[in-house]
Amino acid sequence: MQTVITQIVRAIGATATIVDGVTDDQWTNPTPCPDWDATTLTNHFVGGMRLFAGAIQRGEPAVNLDGEWLGDDPKAAYHRAARDDIAAWHTPGALDRTFELSFGTVPGPMAAVIHLTEIVVHGIDLAVATGQEGVVDEPLAQELLATMKGMGTIDSFRVPDVFGPEVPASDDEPPHRRLMAYLGRGISVGVRLTVVVREELSPED
Repeated sequence: MQTVITQIVRAIGATATIVDGVTDDQWTNPTPCPDWDATTLTNHFVGGMRLFAGAIQRGEPAVNLDGEWLGDDPKAAYHRAARDDIAAWHTPGALDRTFELSFGTVPGPMAAVIHLTEIVVHGIDLAVATGQEGVVDEPLAQELLATMKGMGTIDSFRVPDVFGPEVPASDDEPPHRRLMAYLGRGISVGVRLTVVVREELSPED
Protein backbone atom coordinates (compact mmCIF):
# COMPACT_ATOMS: atom_id res chain seq x y z
CA MET A 1 0.00 0.00 0.00
CA GLN A 2 2.98 2.33 -0.08
CA THR A 3 2.00 2.68 -3.75
CA VAL A 4 -1.07 4.72 -2.80
CA ILE A 5 1.11 7.18 -0.88
CA THR A 6 3.29 7.58 -3.97
CA GLN A 7 0.11 8.20 -5.98
CA ILE A 8 -1.08 10.80 -3.47
CA VAL A 9 2.22 12.65 -3.87
CA ARG A 10 1.88 12.48 -7.67
CA ALA A 11 -1.72 13.70 -7.48
CA ILE A 12 -0.78 16.62 -5.26
CA GLY A 13 1.96 17.60 -7.71
CA ALA A 14 -0.31 17.27 -10.74
CA THR A 15 -3.04 19.32 -9.09
CA ALA A 16 -0.46 21.92 -8.06
CA THR A 17 0.32 22.44 -11.74
CA ILE A 18 -3.37 23.05 -12.38
CA VAL A 19 -3.78 25.39 -9.40
CA ASP A 20 -0.73 27.36 -10.49
CA GLY A 21 -2.20 27.67 -13.97
CA VAL A 22 -5.39 29.39 -12.81
CA THR A 23 -5.38 33.03 -13.89
CA ASP A 24 -6.64 35.83 -11.67
CA ASP A 25 -9.87 36.16 -13.66
CA GLN A 26 -10.69 32.44 -13.51
CA TRP A 27 -11.28 32.03 -9.77
CA THR A 28 -15.00 32.72 -10.26
CA ASN A 29 -15.36 30.28 -13.17
CA PRO A 30 -18.08 27.65 -12.77
CA THR A 31 -16.84 24.07 -12.28
CA PRO A 32 -18.29 20.60 -12.89
CA CYS A 33 -19.27 20.58 -9.19
CA PRO A 34 -22.75 22.09 -8.90
CA ASP A 35 -22.83 25.50 -7.21
CA TRP A 36 -19.05 25.61 -6.77
CA ASP A 37 -16.83 28.09 -8.57
CA ALA A 38 -13.09 27.57 -8.89
CA THR A 39 -12.41 29.26 -5.55
CA THR A 40 -14.99 27.19 -3.63
CA LEU A 41 -13.71 23.99 -5.24
CA THR A 42 -10.10 24.77 -4.38
CA ASN A 43 -11.08 25.70 -0.84
CA HIS A 44 -12.76 22.29 -0.54
CA PHE A 45 -9.79 20.17 -1.55
CA VAL A 46 -7.29 22.34 0.32
CA GLY A 47 -9.49 21.75 3.37
CA GLY A 48 -9.36 18.03 2.64
CA MET A 49 -5.57 18.04 2.66
CA ARG A 50 -5.53 20.00 5.92
CA LEU A 51 -8.06 17.61 7.40
CA PHE A 52 -6.09 14.47 6.59
CA ALA A 53 -2.79 16.01 7.69
CA GLY A 54 -4.25 17.06 11.04
CA ALA A 55 -5.83 13.66 11.59
CA ILE A 56 -2.59 11.79 10.92
CA GLN A 57 -0.11 14.10 12.63
CA ARG A 58 -2.03 15.45 15.60
CA GLY A 59 -5.09 13.26 16.04
CA GLU A 60 -7.35 16.29 15.64
CA PRO A 61 -11.04 15.74 15.01
CA ALA A 62 -11.81 17.40 11.67
CA VAL A 63 -15.37 18.53 11.17
CA ASN A 64 -15.04 21.74 9.20
CA LEU A 65 -13.91 20.64 5.76
CA ASP A 66 -15.66 23.51 4.02
CA GLY A 67 -14.42 26.24 6.34
CA GLU A 68 -12.22 29.05 5.07
CA TRP A 69 -8.88 27.55 4.10
CA LEU A 70 -7.51 29.82 1.37
CA GLY A 71 -7.02 33.25 2.91
CA ASP A 72 -6.23 35.84 0.26
CA ASP A 73 -3.84 33.63 -1.77
CA PRO A 74 -5.34 30.33 -3.00
CA LYS A 75 -2.12 29.20 -4.65
CA ALA A 76 0.03 29.74 -1.58
CA ALA A 77 -2.62 28.05 0.58
CA TYR A 78 -2.59 25.04 -1.72
CA HIS A 79 1.19 24.68 -1.56
CA ARG A 80 1.27 24.98 2.23
CA ALA A 81 -1.44 22.34 2.59
CA ALA A 82 0.32 20.13 0.04
CA ARG A 83 3.57 20.16 2.00
CA ASP A 84 1.77 19.26 5.23
CA ASP A 85 -0.30 16.55 3.56
CA ILE A 86 2.72 14.88 1.97
CA ALA A 87 4.62 14.99 5.26
CA ALA A 88 1.65 13.49 7.11
CA TRP A 89 1.29 10.51 4.78
CA HIS A 90 4.99 9.79 5.20
CA THR A 91 4.57 9.58 8.98
CA PRO A 92 5.48 6.03 10.09
CA GLY A 93 2.31 4.02 10.57
CA ALA A 94 0.04 6.46 8.71
CA LEU A 95 -1.70 3.62 6.91
CA ASP A 96 -2.17 1.68 10.14
CA ARG A 97 -4.57 4.28 11.54
CA THR A 98 -8.35 4.08 11.47
CA PHE A 99 -10.22 6.99 9.93
CA GLU A 100 -13.77 8.02 10.63
CA LEU A 101 -15.32 9.37 7.43
CA SER A 102 -18.74 10.88 6.91
CA PHE A 103 -20.12 7.48 5.88
CA GLY A 104 -18.35 5.37 8.50
CA THR A 105 -15.02 4.19 9.86
CA VAL A 106 -12.46 2.82 7.41
CA PRO A 107 -8.89 1.56 7.69
CA GLY A 108 -5.96 3.68 6.59
CA PRO A 109 -5.45 2.12 3.15
CA MET A 110 -9.07 2.79 2.19
CA ALA A 111 -8.89 6.34 3.57
CA ALA A 112 -5.78 6.90 1.46
CA VAL A 113 -7.58 5.76 -1.70
CA ILE A 114 -10.48 8.07 -0.89
CA HIS A 115 -8.09 10.98 -0.38
CA LEU A 116 -6.28 10.14 -3.61
CA THR A 117 -9.59 10.07 -5.45
CA GLU A 118 -10.59 13.48 -4.11
CA ILE A 119 -7.31 15.12 -5.13
CA VAL A 120 -7.30 13.57 -8.61
CA VAL A 121 -10.99 14.14 -9.36
CA HIS A 122 -11.18 17.67 -8.01
CA GLY A 123 -7.92 18.50 -9.77
CA ILE A 124 -9.62 17.42 -12.99
CA ASP A 125 -12.64 19.55 -12.05
CA LEU A 126 -10.40 22.58 -11.76
CA ALA A 127 -8.65 21.76 -15.03
CA VAL A 128 -12.01 21.57 -16.81
CA ALA A 129 -13.16 24.84 -15.25
CA THR A 130 -10.03 26.72 -16.30
CA GLY A 131 -9.28 25.22 -19.70
CA GLN A 132 -6.37 23.06 -18.55
CA GLU A 133 -7.45 19.53 -19.44
CA GLY A 134 -4.25 19.23 -21.47
CA VAL A 135 -2.09 19.19 -18.33
CA VAL A 136 -4.03 16.49 -16.46
CA ASP A 137 -1.85 13.53 -15.41
CA GLU A 138 -3.44 10.95 -17.71
CA PRO A 139 -1.41 7.94 -16.48
CA LEU A 140 -2.50 8.70 -12.92
CA ALA A 141 -6.13 9.04 -14.03
CA GLN A 142 -5.81 5.65 -15.76
CA GLU A 143 -4.32 4.09 -12.62
CA LEU A 144 -7.11 5.45 -10.45
CA LEU A 145 -9.74 4.23 -12.91
CA ALA A 146 -8.22 0.73 -12.73
CA THR A 147 -8.20 0.92 -8.92
CA MET A 148 -11.83 1.99 -8.80
CA LYS A 149 -12.89 -0.82 -11.13
CA GLY A 150 -10.85 -3.36 -9.20
CA MET A 151 -12.24 -2.47 -5.78
CA GLY A 152 -15.60 -4.09 -6.39
CA THR A 153 -17.29 -1.78 -3.88
CA ILE A 154 -17.95 1.30 -5.99
CA ASP A 155 -21.70 0.68 -6.20
CA SER A 156 -22.04 1.23 -2.45
CA PHE A 157 -20.71 4.76 -2.98
CA ARG A 158 -23.12 5.62 -5.78
CA VAL A 159 -25.23 7.88 -3.61
CA PRO A 160 -26.05 11.61 -3.71
CA ASP A 161 -23.03 13.87 -3.12
CA VAL A 162 -20.60 11.01 -3.74
CA PHE A 163 -20.82 9.07 -7.05
CA GLY A 164 -23.66 8.71 -9.51
CA PRO A 165 -24.52 5.92 -11.97
CA GLU A 166 -21.81 5.28 -14.55
CA VAL A 167 -22.02 7.54 -17.60
CA PRO A 168 -21.21 6.06 -21.03
CA ALA A 169 -17.79 6.98 -22.41
CA SER A 170 -16.07 5.77 -25.55
CA ASP A 171 -12.75 3.95 -25.40
CA ASP A 172 -11.06 6.73 -27.35
CA GLU A 173 -11.80 9.32 -24.67
CA PRO A 174 -8.73 10.32 -22.62
CA PRO A 175 -8.36 8.51 -19.27
CA HIS A 176 -9.50 11.48 -17.18
CA ARG A 177 -12.81 11.64 -19.05
CA ARG A 178 -13.33 7.89 -18.76
CA LEU A 179 -12.58 8.15 -15.03
CA MET A 180 -15.15 10.90 -14.59
CA ALA A 181 -17.71 8.90 -16.58
CA TYR A 182 -17.12 5.81 -14.45
CA LEU A 183 -17.67 7.85 -11.31
CA GLY A 184 -21.02 8.94 -12.67
CA ARG A 185 -20.46 12.43 -13.86
CA GLY A 186 -19.21 12.67 -17.42
CA ILE A 187 -17.35 15.93 -17.51
CA SER A 188 -20.18 18.23 -16.51
CA VAL A 189 -21.80 16.55 -13.49
CA GLY A 190 -20.26 17.27 -10.08
CA VAL A 191 -19.22 14.95 -7.28
CA ARG A 192 -18.41 15.94 -3.74
CA LEU A 193 -16.37 13.68 -1.50
CA THR A 194 -17.37 15.21 1.81
CA VAL A 195 -15.16 13.61 4.43
CA VAL A 196 -14.89 13.88 8.16
CA VAL A 197 -11.72 12.29 9.43
CA ARG A 198 -10.60 11.64 12.97
CA GLU A 199 -7.64 9.55 14.05
CA GLU A 200 -8.70 6.77 16.38
CA LEU A 201 -5.93 6.45 18.94
CA SER A 202 -4.99 3.05 20.28
CA PRO A 203 -4.91 2.44 24.05
CA GLU A 204 -1.10 2.48 23.86
CA ASP A 205 -1.27 6.10 22.68
